[in-house]
Amino acid sequence: MKNRIGASMIVALSAIALVFSLFMGRPAGAADSKKKGKFTTDFRLEDCTFSSTGRNDYFSLNPGDKLILADGSEMLEITVLNETHQVTFETPAGTRTVTTRVVEELETKNGSVIERSRNFFARCQQTNDIFYFGETVEPVDIGGAWEAGVDDALPGLIMPARFLLGSRYFQEQAPGVALDRAEHTRMGLEIPDPKDAANPFTDCVQVEETTRLERGRSIKRYCPGVGLVFDDGFELIDYEIQ
Repeated sequence: MKNRIGASMIVALSAIALVFSLFMGRPAGAADSKKKGKFTTDFRLEDCTFSSTGRNDYFSLNPGDKLILADGSEMLEITVLNETHQVTFETPAGTRTVTTRVVEELETKNGSVIERSRNFFARCQQTNDIFYFGETVEPVDIGGAWEAGVDDALPGLIMPARFLLGSRYFQEQAPGVALDRAEHTRMGLEIPDPKDAANPFTDCVQVEETTRLERGRSIKRYCPGVGLVFDDGFELIDYEIQ
């Protein structure tokens, strides 16, 4: 998943809180709003039954869904493909193999391809949280490709079903390659709908992304029912939701 970082609140969850996130509706990565702590890395994936389809308010795995964002002459097309990819990794309860959904990100400038990535996601049916299992990147020399189960990499959380301010979690856990992190920083935003100027999207949210591999931060905003509408300068200009 493209992280557009330029040059640069969650307390460490206890085992009880993690169990609640799965069985009592508390989202993975949820924070105590009065405290800050480290970014969550333990999501108890061994307790999830995974699906390669479905959606939560802010992230879709339904084949055919498509978002088009633009920043001047640069375009970003995000398409949920009718393709799956199996990922095998270790959990505290043993080896898991998950069938993930492939989501393609295609970035172009003046019609020429800059980067194409194929990202692997799956949805935890118990919580409706969406988890991230890796990606391939073209051209390869751009770097950032990883897959859970390879070279000690583990899945990360890309979008919890319930958005709570201050939540902090790792989106990627691939040492030395991809260590993106997310923090929930704003909610209740209103953002224009490119298809209906008179009725903007409401209840939108903001995520601030950082990485342990370099300084900087990037901003993403998501709206219910559509998903990503702003990606560090790229703004939604069209979409197709099945």
